[in-house]
Amino acid sequence: MRMPAESLRGRLRDFLSEDVGLGDVTTEAVVPTKTMVRAHIVVKEPAVVAGLFEVETFFKMLGVGFVAKVEDGDEVAAGKVIAELDGDARAVLTGERTALNVLMRMSGIATATKELVKKVRKAGLNVRIAATRKTAPGLRYFDKRAVLVGGGDPHRLRLDDAFLVKDNHIKIADGVAEALRRVRSVASFSKKVEVEAKTAEQAVEAAKVGADIVMLDNMTLKEASETMRVLKDLGLRGKALIEISGGVTEENLLDYVKLEPDVISLGSLTHSVKAIDMSLEVVEASTQK
Repeated sequence: MRMPAESLRGRLRDFLSEDVGLGDVTTEAVVPTKTMVRAHIVVKEPAVVAGLFEVETFFKMLGVGFVAKVEDGDEVAAGKVIAELDGDARAVLTGERTALNVLMRMSGIATATKELVKKVRKAGLNVRIAATRKTAPGLRYFDKRAVLVGGGDPHRLRLDDAFLVKDNHIKIADGVAEALRRVRSVASFSKKVEVEAKTAEQAVEAAKVGADIVMLDNMTLKEASETMRVLKDLGLRGKALIEISGGVTEENLLDYVKLEPDVISLGSLTHSVKAIDMSLEVVEASTQK
């Protein structure tokens, strides 16, 4: 998953414009024109790296040479140089924070995702770890791509990706069956239909009336376990994919995984990001006469 090049460049230009304002007054005051630098981007803690493609695009826009020393998705140790830069000092320093913000956030999401995926695989299960749409405004693409880099599933990117009938839809339609009927009356065969269930009864109804995916939403472990049991007893488990979402944390993840749903989605992957500490360090500078 990669954003079209021109759209990506436009988004990165907006990020830079937000940071620069009317100019990088410090760099303009301190750094002479025609100063060239070599610099490294260094990871300061163990991480899964994500965002190299985006940051390479960014620096090339500024006329700065960029050579990645690892690949997106690589696991690296603290102190690892993940990229080398070569170019105009003013361009490098002015773009520094924007580039690092992208790398640090995306790597934080990829790292957190990979940790959960590893935990599930180590338990010998094949449940998918997915994100949600709880992303920072304007950062949806970057957040979702980071989840993919970390080995997770991005879930819906936008509202037009698939139908997801939520509690408020059900309330307005006066029931799961009627909400699903309205969706099916307009849905293309190519669109999946998911229904959010807050009770076992709603989950059973959604599976019976033909939902492709049933989401067990904000259920306690006991409630989710009972719902899974009821679906199996009624022969409905194979009728739809089962997603568990809401209330799942790193600490209780395996308890929910052992219920053997198809997907577990966590908003925390993107709405509570712990960025990975990184720095851009100039290693050589020269001013042309």
